[in-house]
Amino acid sequence: MELKKIGMLKTVITFLFLMGSIAYTLVVAEGVVHVPLLLTTALVCIFALSAGRKWEQLEKGMVQMIARTLPAVMFIFLIGIIIGLWIKAGIVPTLVYWGLKIISPKFFLVSAMVSCSIVSIATGSSWTVIATIGIALLGVGNGLGIPPAMTAGAIISGSYFGDKMSPLSETTNLAPAVTGVNLFDHIKHMVYTTGASYVIAFIIYLVIGLRYQSGTNTLGQVNELLTIIESTFNVSLLLLLCPVIVIVLVIKKFPPLPSLFIGAVLGGIFAIVFQGATPASLINVAYDGYVSETGVAFVDSLFSKGGINSMYYTIGMIVCAMMLGGALDESGMLVEITTALLRRAKSNGSLILAVVATCIGTNIVGDQYLAIVLPGKMYKDEFIKRGLDPKNLSRTLEDAGTLTSVLIPWNTCGAYVSGVIGIHPFAYLPYAFLNLINPVVSVVYGYLGITMAPLEKEEEPIALEG
Repeated sequence: MELKKIGMLKTVITFLFLMGSIAYTLVVAEGVVHVPLLLTTALVCIFALSAGRKWEQLEKGMVQMIARTLPAVMFIFLIGIIIGLWIKAGIVPTLVYWGLKIISPKFFLVSAMVSCSIVSIATGSSWTVIATIGIALLGVGNGLGIPPAMTAGAIISGSYFGDKMSPLSETTNLAPAVTGVNLFDHIKHMVYTTGASYVIAFIIYLVIGLRYQSGTNTLGQVNELLTIIESTFNVSLLLLLCPVIVIVLVIKKFPPLPSLFIGAVLGGIFAIVFQGATPASLINVAYDGYVSETGVAFVDSLFSKGGINSMYYTIGMIVCAMMLGGALDESGMLVEITTALLRRAKSNGSLILAVVATCIGTNIVGDQYLAIVLPGKMYKDEFIKRGLDPKNLSRTLEDAGTLTSVLIPWNTCGAYVSGVIGIHPFAYLPYAFLNLINPVVSVVYGYLGITMAPLEKEEEPIALEG
């Protein structure tokens, strides 16, 4: 059978089916997105086979895409273990305890954003920050009476800012590598869009935070939580050595997985030493998570988390999403959409908009790394042809590709974060202000020509006379 393009009509039908089936599943059926992702994968395969693709080719694409996420799967399993053991050891409760004593409610959101930004820049990992400091900050916010989704938005904004701007981050190295840009030129150029977005997000969190004052009801809940923590756990500042050691290891460029494994082992040791835990109980917590049984609902929901078992839903969603991404890539649908967008991108602003749309679309049907690599390869020559420095492209890839990945429930990042913090991406999405604002700022800069660096021409050699 002759190999041919699937065509824009079938491509549009596929994406409409994906969005429609997900909306129906979430709103009407109140189900999970695994099934619509698999159904859309089947539809893509049908269209691809009818256009002459071979099943072996499609299957290989799906397997390769799934294989790309295996390091993330190992990371997710370890994070599940760490959360359970760190609660059992009293590490997370201690962080919550001191956070409640130190942080004022009206400055909590900006404090959460800034603290996550600093640690994430130092470590280059938003995932590590969210799973450690983020979990504790959620507990503090809960105790202060701040909606969990709002707290999650501030944590994610700060964590992804640091991840995006850190030279230690994988995505921060990937974007300039794909576009042929110097790493530090890339980071400097991101300051214009990301810095402006950060200031806007900071102001919004500050204004929102002023609504939360230390009233009688809030103080009563805080005091109750502090009392329960003191009576349930042995609270000691020595427990904070565990997260400090993990953060230092990551800063020193020790591989993330061994760093987390060390954190899990230390969590188990600390649980035995400080909380009198038995080895048998630690094995159960590592798999099933920690179960709080204080009898106070909001405290039990706060500390009943973690375990390998809690991560299977997230991993299943990632596998289904990667199957769809692999099928779309092999079918040629992603390239077809990108080509159509490029034909309509007449101005520099519309070119930036096309890159942003491609990054977001690829995050919807694929993975964060694919959302950087694919648009980077597709648009690089066009930027050079228009006399634009490729660092404009590398910046845009991160403005949209890196930051919007965590807002998609079935994307690797969105699935991971929601699995760790227990809040659906659609719930924290309206409050992840940096992640929402940055792509918009990038497009506005493109249309207005703000900081759109021209391509530097190489100096011609000077001919010497004589």
